[in-house]
Amino acid sequence: MSITRNRYFHGGIHPYDGKELTRYLPIEDLTPPERLVVPLLQHIGTHAKPMVRVGDALSLGQPIGDVDGSISSPVHSPVSGTVEAIEERLHPNGRMVLSVVIANDGLDTPHTSVTPHPIVESDCSNSVAEIMQNAGIVGMGGAAFPAHYKLLSGVGKADTLIINAAECEPYITSDHRMLLEHPDEVLSGIRSIAKALKLDTATLAIESNKDDAIALLKSIIRPDIKPSIKLVSL
Repeated sequence: MSITRNRYFHGGIHPYDGKELTRYLPIEDLTPPERLVVPLLQHIGTHAKPMVRVGDALSLGQPIGDVDGSISSPVHSPVSGTVEAIEERLHPNGRMVLSVVIANDGLDTPHTSVTPHPIVESDCSNSVAEIMQNAGIVGMGGAAFPAHYKLLSGVGKADTLIINAAECEPYITSDHRMLLEHPDEVLSGIRSIAKALKLDTATLAIESNKDDAIALLKSIIRPDIKPSIKLVSL
């Protein structure tokens, strides 16, 4: 007897999303601990090599790990303080990884390199990619893939840019709050990426339950500014 199984079902699964627990709460800065262990592997690719020595004074945002490979990203100090040790420590991946142990001085004195970048007016892909690489920006999906490499790999190939602000996972509202509290920065970043990819339009996809963010974005997205941004509610 053969059994035919229906592999599809209408509507999918809609669990309780818990968004109301944090959707109305502003973004907060967490107080860093007195001592931090910063792995020199925070990206896919080769390990970063330490650029500091034990006893060195550090500033917030100072590069502490450099890399040679193109599919890698530098590592920066999250606080100002002093290098206590450079040694192997247990990494979330389950392995021992060379890390920089930092004694936090609690001052958060910024490094000279920590300065805002002006809006990227040029469509030069290398300029945008260089900013991404120097900042150590990587994906947050688990693989920690360097963003600059992903950008450069799409130049001349990508015909569509979709910014995923759907945030469909239960409880998570970080994208929602980012859109509400820093909409201008988000739109500026989208246009910089679109320019780098030499696209005229970008699509910002947002879940329909973010009604306040949708209203705000509709009020500030100007169709006369290029590349244009199309808002799509899911």
